[in-house]
Amino acid sequence: MIGYIYQLGWCNVVFYLTEYVLSMLAQVTAILFPIFALVIAGFIVNKTLKIDFSGLNTLNMAVFVPSLIFSALSQAPLGKEQGPLLLAAILALLIPMVLIALLRSQSFNFRTWAPAMCFRNSGNLAIPLFGYAFGTLASEAAILLFVVSTCVHVIFGGLVLSSSRGLSSLASLFKMPLFIAALVAMVVNLANLPLYPPLHQAAELLGQAAIPIMLLSLGSQMTNLKLNGLTIGLQSIGLSLVTGAVAYCMIALLIPLPVLQQQMMVLFCMLPPAVMNYLYAVQFDTEPDKVASMILYGNAAAIITLPLLLSYAFSLS
Repeated sequence: MIGYIYQLGWCNVVFYLTEYVLSMLAQVTAILFPIFALVIAGFIVNKTLKIDFSGLNTLNMAVFVPSLIFSALSQAPLGKEQGPLLLAAILALLIPMVLIALLRSQSFNFRTWAPAMCFRNSGNLAIPLFGYAFGTLASEAAILLFVVSTCVHVIFGGLVLSSSRGLSSLASLFKMPLFIAALVAMVVNLANLPLYPPLHQAAELLGQAAIPIMLLSLGSQMTNLKLNGLTIGLQSIGLSLVTGAVAYCMIALLIPLPVLQQQMMVLFCMLPPAVMNYLYAVQFDTEPDKVASMILYGNAAAIITLPLLLSYAFSLS
């Protein structure tokens, strides 16, 4: 009898554990499905119709993304309460950089590997992901993280990747539409300046186009996957997860964040590399073929890594 009860107890544990796992899986699938559906659509469109997304990407970064940033940041709650999140974002960018510097060798060239480990897909993957997973407040924080990452990336490109055009590359930050949009939005927000409602609605309307274009473009880039870059791609995936995990652990130990922001940092620290890394690799001749493999395989592996990371993030609540 005792053995039967003991066995029944274990059956209950297994039942409830299975129920929890299936519930979590259904929740994660519901969040990721719209994102991966658009990524797959972009892949199919580029594979079948051979559409060049370069012009659309330029338009997106010049018009739609700045509009998204302006419409979100001009209304978002900004102030001292955002300080810990901004500090956490900077640590998430700098800690992997330090780790790669310690690993620097002939196999791990700092100028090749550091950007892919530090500057992750905080735009066309993170913004929709955070919005679907955690709601509107997370979307606003995600845009703030994207602005910080992009600004630091431009500074890094100007001061580290470039050996001769540091100041001119750094000055280009102040000409970027997304930086101008972020700066104007924060001035309007912090100064409590009145904003003409139809103007804000127009910016919102334009910004709504940004995320679908980001995801379609990401899917179109998946058509460039090549087997000869598999080794570099797998090394990059492993190293990206390890350096990101170290960064997240340091942030969790040093910076007190609300639960929502802790959940966001789990993902922000371990996202795949940003596409902008390849543009810099070509511009500054830092082994662009290797960087392309890191980006493409890293983002393809997100099909596996994101559900796991998202499940862990939800477990923190």
